[in-house]
Amino acid sequence: MEESVRETIECALDSMSSADKMVLGRLNENGVAWIVGGWVRDSLSGGIPDDMDIATTHTPEQIKSIFPRSLMVGASFGTVIVRLDGEDCEGPEWQVTTLRSESDYSDGRRPGMVRFLEGGEGNSGIFADLSRRDFTINSMAIDSMGRLLDPYNGLNDLKLGVLKSVGVAEERFEEDGLRVLRAFRFLDAGKMGIREMDDSLRSGILSSGEFLQGISRERVGMEMTKILTGENVHSIIHQMLSLGVLERVFDNLSVELPPELSMDYLVNLALLFRNSELTGEELSSKLRDLLVLSKNDLLEVSMMHECRYLSLDVTIESARRFHAFVPDRRKKMIIDYLKKIGIETGGFEKLFRSINPRDLYLDPIVNGERLAFVTGLPPSPRLGRLKGWLHRRQVEEACRSEEDVLQFLSHIDWESSDYQEWEALSWP
Repeated sequence: MEESVRETIECALDSMSSADKMVLGRLNENGVAWIVGGWVRDSLSGGIPDDMDIATTHTPEQIKSIFPRSLMVGASFGTVIVRLDGEDCEGPEWQVTTLRSESDYSDGRRPGMVRFLEGGEGNSGIFADLSRRDFTINSMAIDSMGRLLDPYNGLNDLKLGVLKSVGVAEERFEEDGLRVLRAFRFLDAGKMGIREMDDSLRSGILSSGEFLQGISRERVGMEMTKILTGENVHSIIHQMLSLGVLERVFDNLSVELPPELSMDYLVNLALLFRNSELTGEELSSKLRDLLVLSKNDLLEVSMMHECRYLSLDVTIESARRFHAFVPDRRKKMIIDYLKKIGIETGGFEKLFRSINPRDLYLDPIVNGERLAFVTGLPPSPRLGRLKGWLHRRQVEEACRSEEDVLQFLSHIDWESSDYQEWEALSWP
């Protein structure tokens, strides 16, 4: 192993938390454990390692006996989520998997047969376990002595910026179709740019037309969320479009790549469908089925989509309503979305930034009881609508007193005009 690689590994191991070291130490007391997957990849590429995945000779039952609070979520496939005694539900977790071989992927998702492996001589057990993984850069391990195990030259591919499958790409995709999407996620090397897709991997993707068969849409949504959050998302989405992957993910919904994408995955989702004639509600309904997003996420996409034809009202009144009515998270997304679809937002943003939040009373100054007393209106839709209209004017004019708000009653025929035309506080 090269001296520089050894130093990188030693530095990464030294930076492990005491909990990481304890988990590895206890697994190595009466068995063998290796750090595998993304932690190894990210450490060797100069990134910040994320959650640690571990491969071990221990069976799931043995892991449970060592760490009693472990969750046996995938025990039949050898995977246990290790949690430590005394930790709350928000404490650190480790995915620990028994060395295994797999076969009979009849549903394109789960192996029909799993066989747990012994450690074997000369690391044969861990090598066999690494052989079932997706890409060479994810098929490296670090043993208890800090040595790198790299049977598929993942380190070299990592240095060259190349993404290759372990073995035949078509076979890997037949085992788990979600690996097609994972390939695009791992093309993103963060600040180092885009990895180059190996020709055989590209061919495998092109020949995997039914890769989503048997894959839950929730898993698809999780992968797409990660892809749409990457630092090099525009280039990656371009490749997904050119290889016909997005049309399969989105079930032939029309997708168009904008000149620029965002760092926010919800903004990016809305941007991809900015030219769709679907309403916001219709689009969110489609995405709910295709990606199984949360209700809140679907609402944000719907709200942005409804802004695609917006004629931005660049007035202080509009900016005040935007401040008062739109949640903070949505403010950022809408401004980002409008910029990316080519709407000039500079003037509006300047007005918005000029607002001193302390100058605005956001709650209605005049309540329904007081308004009923002043107008003589009984509790009714008319009274409720009038209260909402006054609230809107209160925000638009930055009113600070009941007297200031009630003077707007002279601006409206609140006794006989059509109250359904009175606009309540909203934006746009």
